[in-house]
Amino acid sequence: MKITIDTTMCSGHARCAAAAPEVFRLDDDGYALPFDGEVAEGLEEAARDGQRACPERAITVE
Repeated sequence: MKITIDTTMCSGHARCAAAAPEVFRLDDDGYALPFDGEVAEGLEEAARDGQRACPERAITVE
């Protein structure tokens, strides 16, 4: 499973990290950082929770 974050769409609400702190990282201003690599086994549903929490729909989980 792969996560893509469109950082140009992120508005810094930090809802992805609130929903799935074990998956999403934020910069010092609360914006989602680009995701490198694959989602760790067992965190797939958390990744989807973070995707659903994003009001800008800046996160794609494939």
